[in-house]
Amino acid sequence: MREEARHFETELAVIGSGIAGFAASIFALNRKIDTAQVGNTGAVAYTTGYLDLLGSIEGSGVAVDNPWDGIEQLKKTHPDHPLCQVPAGDIRKGFEQFTAFLGECGIAYSAPHDSNLTALTPAGTLKKTLCVPATMAAGPKAFAAKTPCVIIDFKGLKGFSARQVVANLQDKWPSLSAERITFPAMDKGEIYPEVMARALEVPATRQELAVLLKQAAGDAKVIGLPALLGMHEPDKVRTELEQLTGLQIFEIPTMPPSVPGIRLREMFEQVFPQKGITLIPQQKVVSLDFDAGGALLTLSDNYGPITIRCKAVILATGRFLSGGLEAHITGITESLLDLPVTQPENRTDWYLDSYTDRRGHAIHKAGIEVDVSYRPLDKNGTPYNECLFAAGIILAHQDWIRGRSGAGIAIATAYKAVEAAEKFLHAAHALHK
Repeated sequence: MREEARHFETELAVIGSGIAGFAASIFALNRKIDTAQVGNTGAVAYTTGYLDLLGSIEGSGVAVDNPWDGIEQLKKTHPDHPLCQVPAGDIRKGFEQFTAFLGECGIAYSAPHDSNLTALTPAGTLKKTLCVPATMAAGPKAFAAKTPCVIIDFKGLKGFSARQVVANLQDKWPSLSAERITFPAMDKGEIYPEVMARALEVPATRQELAVLLKQAAGDAKVIGLPALLGMHEPDKVRTELEQLTGLQIFEIPTMPPSVPGIRLREMFEQVFPQKGITLIPQQKVVSLDFDAGGALLTLSDNYGPITIRCKAVILATGRFLSGGLEAHITGITESLLDLPVTQPENRTDWYLDSYTDRRGHAIHKAGIEVDVSYRPLDKNGTPYNECLFAAGIILAHQDWIRGRSGAGIAIATAYKAVEAAEKFLHAAHALHK
C-alpha cells in the first residue's frame, strides 16, 4: 500500500500530550488560535485525576492547606520555582478554564477555591490537592465530617486494598470499615480497573453492582470504591449508582495507570478534533526545524509521513517518563532540540544517600530554562528561537513530586506560554499586513 504524505498548516503547534500539552491546547482554543497537538502517549494515564496546585513546600515535608499562601512562602525559599513566576490571578484563571472545559466535555471537576482539599491516595494515606473530579468529591467531604463509611474492594483486583485504606486511616477516621465483594460477571482470576470501568457503561452491570453495594454498605450511607465508575460518562454512572443504592458514592484513585487518567486522555482525543484542533496522538515528533516563517514538525504514523508547518511552537514534552528529558552516563539531555538542561555538575550529585531524604534529589529539579515570555534559552542564555515557547514539568527549578505541584506547574505555565505565543502571533501578523 502506497503511503501518502500529509501536510498540515496551523498557527500554533503543541508538542506533548501530558497535562501541560492538553492545557495549552485548551487555552489556545479559548483564544481562537488555530492549533495542532502532537506527541507520544504522555503521562496522563498515570495521573490520579487530582489536580494539585501546591500540596507541600519542597524540602519541608509540611502539608499546605492554602496553596495561594503556600506559593507566597515558596517565593521566599524557592524563588526560581515556576509557580513563583506566575501571578496568582493567572494561575486561578488557568485552573478555572481547565476545569470548566473538562466539565463541558463530560468530566466534571470541583472549582479551584482558596484552600486545598484533603484527598485519599490509593494506599489510604492523605494528600492535599486543589481540584478533584466530581466522582471523587464526596471522599474529602466524608473524611472532613468523619462520616461512617465503608471502603469496598473487589475479589481479584490487585493494587487496591480496602483493608489497607482503613488500616492507614483508622486513627483519623474511626467510623471507617472495609468490605470485599465480587464484581458482576468477573468472579474468576485477576480483574482490571479499566475493564471494570468499561463494563459499568452497560446499564445491566450497574444494576447488578448496585445490589451488591447496598448489601455491603450495611448501615453506612457513604461508600468509597476504587476509581472504576465508567470510562466516558463517569458522572452519569456515579449518579445512577447513587440513585439505585440510596448511598453517597466516591472514587479513590488506584495505582497507575489509572482509570481517571485514561478517561482524560480518551476524552481529549475524542473532543479536540470535534472542536477544530488537529490532533495527532501517540506519535513522537522526529524533528523540529525553524526558519523565517516559523517551524516545521516532522513525524509519521502507520499511514505514513506527516509534516506540520506552524508559526509558533509550545514544547510541553515533560521529563523522563514522557521522554522530554533523557538521562545518560554523561548527563541529562533535552531530547528534541538538545536544549541546555540545568542539572548538577556531576552525575554523582543526582541523588542524596537516602532515597526518602525529605530534601529531595537534585535530578528532580533538572530542566530547561526560559525567559519571562516562556521562550527556552540556548547555551548563551538567549532565546533559542523567537517562535518557540515551553511549559510544564520540563521547566527547571521544581520537584513537582515532593511539592505536590505537577498539575499546577503544567496548567499555570501552559496558560502563560499560550498568552506569550498569542502576543507573538499577533505581532507577526501585524508585521506582515
